[in-house]
Formats: sequence, structure tokens, C-alpha cells
Amino acid sequence: MIYFSGTEADTQSLLSKYPDGSAEYEALEKLLRSDERYVYGSEEELIFEISMRRYIIDASLALYRGRLAFRIFRKSFCNEAFWERAANGGFVLKRGAVPSEAIREIFRNTRKYGTECATAIVMIYYKAVLDAYPENLFNTSFTTITLMNWQQMSELIGVATYRGLADYIPGDCRYFRNPDVNPLTPEWQGENAIDLGGGRYYGHGVGIGGSDRIIAILNENRADGSEVSAYLMDTATRPDFKRLYRHLQQA
Repeated sequence: MIYFSGTEADTQSLLSKYPDGSAEYEALEKLLRSDERYVYGSEEELIFEISMRRYIIDASLALYRGRLAFRIFRKSFCNEAFWERAANGGFVLKRGAVPSEAIREIFRNTRKYGTECATAIVMIYYKAVLDAYPENLFNTSFTTITLMNWQQMSELIGVATYRGLADYIPGDCRYFRNPDVNPLTPEWQGENAIDLGGGRYYGHGVGIGGSDRIIAILNENRADGSEVSAYLMDTATRPDFKRLYRHLQQA
């Protein structure tokens, strides 16, 4: 259920804003039909979240189509005209580079980059915020950027992982765990994957497919003789949509 300042939302009015079968429709329908109570200050705040989820999905598809290379951190690479490669394998915004241009460049010249799945998700989140914000606001809000994992992301984006949620929504980042990973290939201990809607996921290094396909790929990278299957964890990682919306309104 969705509520705006204590008043239950008009289900049909909201759903009519999006084509049936779209990721936005699926996300909104899950929120509306849920037994969980989702409270927003206004319809505009809800629409911002739904739009952000679409931008996350679009950025995921762009990385997939752009053929971002899969590399472990010690072999990561980036376009050094915009980013400096850190000793730990992360990418740091180069002094003098315009943040919005540096993020867009990743999605224009994706083959100039190679990294692990966690960094791919960070790239996706920054691109989604760039799509949601005016360019000037993005540039003043993110004067320094490190692309590696969400522990090093801007506090404004507020990425957090939640367990045991009532609902998992398109645009969420889910985690497939491989508990018996081959010790010779620890990079396959799990996969961060964006929920694209319709039962499909994008995971950097595994591509696009259903949960069964991702689990099968991880199972190919288990320790010899293991019969312990990889599995989709009961968690979701999300930006803080409400914080991002408030920042936009206060600008």
C-alpha cells in the first residue's frame, strides 16, 4: 500500500501513468499491492523514486550493451583522461575533470573500462542520479567521486543493504552468493545483479538472464566436488531515494 501524508494513494490513477508490462508499472504495482505500508510526502516523491529505478535499469542495460570488461581489481583499467586508477583497483575522479562528463564518458566509451561487479553497480548508481538531477546540481553535489564499492560512495546517495524485505522491486540490486566458491577464483564468490523486472537480472560478468542462469554460472565456479549451490540472498541494496529527492527539492 502507498500513502501520501496519511492518505491512501489512488491505485488506478498511478498505474495509468505507465505502460502495462514496463518496469515502472511492475515496480509501482508491487508497492501498491503490498501489505507493507509505503509512505511518501507527495506523489512527486514517489514518481522520483520510480524514475530513479528506471534510470538504474537503463544504466545497467547501457553497460551491458557497451561491453564493460570484467576484470579483478588488480587488473582493472579506466580511461585516464577522466579517472585515476587507485592502487586498490578503484577509479578516482581526476582533478579538473567535470563529474557529469566523467560519468557520461563511461557509458559512451565503455570498452575503455574493466572492473568487478561491485564497481559496475556504483557506476550505475551515479549515472542514474545524473539522469535524475540537473547537470549543475550533479556537478556541485559530487565534486569528488570514487568508483569501487558503495562503502566509498557519496553519503548523499545513501546506498544501504536491507534484509528480509516484504518486497523486492525492479531497480533493486540483489546478491547471488556462491558459498563454496573455488578458492582459485574468489571473484566468483557472488554476483551483484540489478533487478530489471520481468524476472530478469543484469550482473556484470554474467550478463542478462533469470536467477536460474546466474546461479548456474556461479555453480560452474564452485570448489571441486562441491554440491552446495549458489543462491539468491534475501537482501536488496538501494540508494536513499527520499534523501536524493529532498536534496533535489532544496536545490
